[in-house]
Amino acid sequence: MTGLSYAEFHQLLPHFQYALDQYVAQHYVDRDNRQRQYGAGRSESTLVSLEDKLLFILYYVKVYPLQEILAFEFGMGQSTANEWIQILSDVLKKALDHGEYLPERDPQQLETVLASETESMYGIDGTERPRQRPSNPEKKKHYYSGKKKRTR
Repeated sequence: MTGLSYAEFHQLLPHFQYALDQYVAQHYVDRDNRQRQYGAGRSESTLVSLEDKLLFILYYVKVYPLQEILAFEFGMGQSTANEWIQILSDVLKKALDHGEYLPERDPQQLETVLASETESMYGIDGTERPRQRPSNPEKKKHYYSGKKKRTR
């Protein structure tokens, strides 16, 4: 459902907890215009546990369902699902950055990162595209990939 195994999910949890704590401190606890102490008011009725929050955002990122469908599956309204998506998207990005799971964005650093990797296993993801080939049968053979259909 999320694309992660049970072990990978629980390996990401501490980083997600750290990022969520940072987000709450920055956006809720340390606000200057606070009228009441943090935590006062209505308690959360949806996505109460940390695991629920992480599952919610990972499911959203992987499946990308309509917000109404997502809200129905997690027992909340569409507007509440939208609010959680906005909050938890930032938290997930910070958690992945904290756990150093994000890819390297600086092309100059790519060689250093690849040199530090112990195992060299890469996959090339490609799609065959239609191409106009020559009408001469001998020249046409050079451009033939062996596939009969483009979609399989």
